[in-house]
Amino acid sequence: MATDARTSQLSSIKELTIRGIILGAIITVVFTAANVYLGLKIGITFATSIPAAVISMAVLKAFKDATIQENNIVQTIASAAGTLSAIIFVLPGLIMVGWWTGFPYWLSVAVIGLGGILGVMYSVPLRRALVTGSDLPYPEGVAAAEVLKVGSGVGGAEENKRGLALISGSTIVAAVYFLLAKTRLLTDTAGRTFKVGAGATGISTSFSMALIGVGHLVGIAVGVAMLIGILISWAFIVPHWTQDAGLIAQAAGNIETLVSTAFRQKARMVGAGAIGVAAIWTLLKIIGPIIAGIRSALIASAERKAGRAEQLPLTERDMPIGIVGGTILLSMIPIGLLLFAFGNTAPISGNAGLTVGISLVYILIAGVVIAAVCGYMAGLIGASNSPISGVGILSVLGIALILAAMYGGATGEETKALVAYALFVTAVIFGIATIANNNLQDLKTGQLVDATPWRQQVALVLGVVFGALVIPPILDLMNTAFTFQGAPGARATALPAPQAAIISTIAQGVLGGNLDWGLIKEGAIIGVVAVIIDEGLKRTSNGRLHLPPLAIGMGIYLPMEANLLIPFGAVLGYFYNRWALASRSPAFAERMGVLMATGMIVGESLMGVVYAAAVAGAEKAGSADSASVFALIPAYSSVMVVSLVVFTVAIIGLYMWTKSRASDAPAPDDDAAVPEAEASFR
Repeated sequence: MATDARTSQLSSIKELTIRGIILGAIITVVFTAANVYLGLKIGITFATSIPAAVISMAVLKAFKDATIQENNIVQTIASAAGTLSAIIFVLPGLIMVGWWTGFPYWLSVAVIGLGGILGVMYSVPLRRALVTGSDLPYPEGVAAAEVLKVGSGVGGAEENKRGLALISGSTIVAAVYFLLAKTRLLTDTAGRTFKVGAGATGISTSFSMALIGVGHLVGIAVGVAMLIGILISWAFIVPHWTQDAGLIAQAAGNIETLVSTAFRQKARMVGAGAIGVAAIWTLLKIIGPIIAGIRSALIASAERKAGRAEQLPLTERDMPIGIVGGTILLSMIPIGLLLFAFGNTAPISGNAGLTVGISLVYILIAGVVIAAVCGYMAGLIGASNSPISGVGILSVLGIALILAAMYGGATGEETKALVAYALFVTAVIFGIATIANNNLQDLKTGQLVDATPWRQQVALVLGVVFGALVIPPILDLMNTAFTFQGAPGARATALPAPQAAIISTIAQGVLGGNLDWGLIKEGAIIGVVAVIIDEGLKRTSNGRLHLPPLAIGMGIYLPMEANLLIPFGAVLGYFYNRWALASRSPAFAERMGVLMATGMIVGESLMGVVYAAAVAGAEKAGSADSASVFALIPAYSSVMVVSLVVFTVAIIGLYMWTKSRASDAPAPDDDAAVPEAEASFR
């Protein structure tokens, strides 16, 4: 009865409100524009959920009846739209291959929106399998929940006082370091290339407090697995391929170019193969929970039809499974029409019905697989650090192979048409991937703040719609102002759009018959070995030891500067949590560590928004060096050493401060049980 009363009380709380939707839409415009620009410029996008949560709390504090659940809806809308901006990793490819000269507005809106809505629908049964029925850490989802809780005063006066101090302090430290790096008083990256025998390799890192925070939250198993992947990539693959005569000729004697080319052209393909095998294995392992999730959704639907909806636990109140299935099937109609319109040239026009039919089946099946895998990856290391472009590579490989089998003799303009069609199909699937990669983080946040799943799922759909409406004109603006590297008529100011370039290159390689399948095969072998080792570890240790194969694949695929600090953060989090277990109030101390790590993510994320806006403004004003818009001084050679010292001292100082705030906890009344979200961090 007490549970029923609490569920009824939660159902009456303000959650999906008009003002929340409007605020989410406004934040969407700003964050999505910033993400599109940064993604095209440097191939990196930032997670928008935590900055959106912070802004939402600041705005909604003006209303006395604002709730934590309403703030959660705002961040859900904004994060869905911000994440959907990763579609830029595919769509510019249509410009690069010379098929489009701009981004047709309604066609672009349709492909982005339909893919995103499918991602939301596929995520509904996955929530039961990967959120409520899983011990995945969901670092960003947990971090967003902690931000919302502290901002709303959940947890008691003393804990909130200390927690607010920790999250504010680490936010300020991370933001200040980010700002100092952009002024060039410090640096946010460091790297060296060097000879290794007859080859060469490099070591690089970004001085990113956000990555340290993510590492703390994901745990030691993921951190070690990523480190193994990094070593495979940079200690073996890159040194081997830097001895290749073809790559040496491309580099023209520049060792940095040689190492970079070996990583981009060779190591990333191996990583994609490893991710592919690990993804398939992951899917096989979670098929059972997914089926169980669908079964429980059908039971919940039956209870709803019988008039007992209010008796369902909050966690069972998803969007009705009938609506989910119907939306997925109905979406195939407009997608099919888009594909017919897109494939109206030779050679597809001669066999359009069969080609579109097979493409729709591929989208349905690949969508399920990719939604599950991306959701799992996001749960493992967070949406910001998931190798979503690696999933794009696998998606374009699949459809390109299908088209190659159907139209093997195509040449010239026919090959270009097939490449464009493959990219268009991939864009739909990529929409599914990006949203599934983000949705489950948001749904984890919702679980931790007692949000109603169906309301949050509606908010996710709204976020997709807002994002789909905003992204095409921003893409068109970027193409008109700067163009894209590799596109016909590209100018000196062309944006690199690195992920779109590699995905386009793969489509051209498969359909042109010159893709190096040996690299994919090598990665697949690594993935198989990783799966065998992981399963062996779990069996011999009764599940205590774990080496996630997906994390190994990510370590190979991602640039070292984008993931090296995650293992360091994982080690720091491991030793901190061991200390917490021996403290006066273990669960309290562990939560303080989570809040400190969350602050590191918040500070860098918020400054990322500010920086993106400043860079975009400088570009619009015609600045010749917009990337250094905050620079106060020229770069100088000793900045790496100084930055390393400052960064290290800041991190150690934050951990020491957190331990001092957690060591004299007011009372050990929460020692009996560590909350579900934090238990998996050990």
